[in-house]
Amino acid sequence: MAGMCAARPPGPGPRLAPAASQMSELPQLIVDGLVSGAVLAIAAVGVSLVYGILHLVNFAHGDYLTFGAYAGLGVTALGLSMVVATVVAVAATAALAVGLQLVLWGPVRRRRAGLLSSFITAIGLALVLRHAIFLVVGAGSRAYPVDQFSVERLGPVRVSISQLIAISLSIVAIAVIGVLLARTSIGRSMRAFADNPELAAVAGVDVGRIVLATWLVAGALAGLAGELQGLIQGAFDPNMGWNLLLPIFAAVVLGTIGNAYGALLGGFVLGLVMELSTWSVLGGGIPASYKYVVAFLALILMLLVRPQGLLGRRARAL
Repeated sequence: MAGMCAARPPGPGPRLAPAASQMSELPQLIVDGLVSGAVLAIAAVGVSLVYGILHLVNFAHGDYLTFGAYAGLGVTALGLSMVVATVVAVAATAALAVGLQLVLWGPVRRRRAGLLSSFITAIGLALVLRHAIFLVVGAGSRAYPVDQFSVERLGPVRVSISQLIAISLSIVAIAVIGVLLARTSIGRSMRAFADNPELAAVAGVDVGRIVLATWLVAGALAGLAGELQGLIQGAFDPNMGWNLLLPIFAAVVLGTIGNAYGALLGGFVLGLVMELSTWSVLGGGIPASYKYVVAFLALILMLLVRPQGLLGRRARAL
């Protein structure tokens, strides 16, 4: 009898361990997805604003992100804090965007360049910026002076210091975006101009001021997103922004083209989808290096099934 009691009963008990382990991955993947989605969302808002107001698809936006990441890195190399680096990254990229509006996009707009001309100009600008960064900093990978291996455990979830910084800055940025667009006069003017440029101009909206404000905001958001991506990615190189460009566009399309609030939603949804695609429950999950393929598939699927995006045609332009 004693031997019978000591014997291990038959059944599926030991087989539950892998399933429990797989389910324990879910909270971590959700947190990682929200962090990645926050970066995509912030970057996508800039793309959406430029398209919604200026009707320009800025293929150089990814390289604005890279510029911001390296601007912040240069500040930390001087021994200054990440707070100062963030301010400099945002300000420097905003200045770059406004400067390019004055010397490039303004003249292109005044000459009433067609869609194809603007398209080619944007691609050319992206190439120039990327190779200029290569010339200045080289092709090697760099990283912010943040301990990537230092983590905080929040229940079942492990969050790195870089992720904590990224989450904190993202929350502040998203709140500022909401207040800017909904509560300020410049935000309301931007929305009015996006809805009907001719009527807005007749109503006294300063078109030149709106254009500059659009580039200022888009550049600032790109600089912040670039720094955040550099933080959570760890090591980055001058191709970072270019590699992130199509996922950013996918987030814009997913949320509804030209809709800033939709871009925020699309970024978070896409970030979650990309991270959850690696979940081992889903047929073992895909390798993490293929996550961005999921973004492209989501973009194609959305264009086929719901080309107007998640918020639909009834959503406001901003």
